[in-house]
Amino acid sequence: INCVTFPHPDVMPEQQLLKPSEWSYCDYFWADKKDSQGNNTVTGFEILLQKQLKGKQMQKEMAEFVRERIKIEEEYAKNLSKLSQNSLAAQEEGTLGEAWAQLKKSLADEAEVHLKFSSKLQSEVEKPLLNFRENFKKDMKKCDHHIADLRKHLASRYAAVEKARKALTERQKDLEMKTQQLEVKLSNKTEEEIKKARRKSTQAGDDLMRCVDLYNQAQSKWFEEMVTTTLELERLEVERVEMIRQHLCQYTQLRHETDMFNQSTVELVDQLLRKVDPAKDRELWVKEHKTGDIRPVDMEI
Repeated sequence: INCVTFPHPDVMPEQQLLKPSEWSYCDYFWADKKDSQGNNTVTGFEILLQKQLKGKQMQKEMAEFVRERIKIEEEYAKNLSKLSQNSLAAQEEGTLGEAWAQLKKSLADEAEVHLKFSSKLQSEVEKPLLNFRENFKKDMKKCDHHIADLRKHLASRYAAVEKARKALTERQKDLEMKTQQLEVKLSNKTEEEIKKARRKSTQAGDDLMRCVDLYNQAQSKWFEEMVTTTLELERLEVERVEMIRQHLCQYTQLRHETDMFNQSTVELVDQLLRKVDPAKDRELWVKEHKTGDIRPVDMEI
């Protein structure tokens, strides 16, 4: 099938999977299949390669997603810091005024928390996602060329086998025809031609055996490289998924820490709000602004 020899369907059940306990790449991508349009065939290795390249693209898009989150955090921190400097209600007095001032300060503290969060996202999540296997595409291209070259070599060996098989068939037909001629008409010339035809037929058979042997060697080499390379692609995919999982876990950890720090910025505000005392505020205000405690009396006649 496409220059690759597979066992006859009757004996296929006798073949054992290379990794029977796993759905491993090395067992399920030997044949070719039609592309999504159904026009051309795609090799199993090309399908695996497309999977790897798609994974690389997904990794890049995840990094872009984190970059957008970083921008949002930076803008949010900037707006919080600006709001914390707003002078609205700055003249509120007493215990409520203290709580209000602390609430505004908590915005500045929260802005700092989000700024640090965005910085850590960049260094601990986005950057590693972008830098992981920077030469991945180049390495995959080398693998692709290597396997493709082996497959082309296999195809050329297959063509040589078919050519040798056709040549043998022609030599055998020629020998059979000359043998029949000998049975009809005896002559030294015909016997000599039969000997010559027999030598050519034997030589064609030897050529076919040699071509088959070279084909089997080429297929064996391709088989070995396919197993090695598909297992390597499998390892790289596991490594990619684990790497992304770890950095997304780091993202969630940073997010939990941010929530915790944000909570701490309002704890003092909560404490001051619980201490707000209208009576005490009234007392302090009266003491500061009083004009006298002598009450007016009625006018006497």
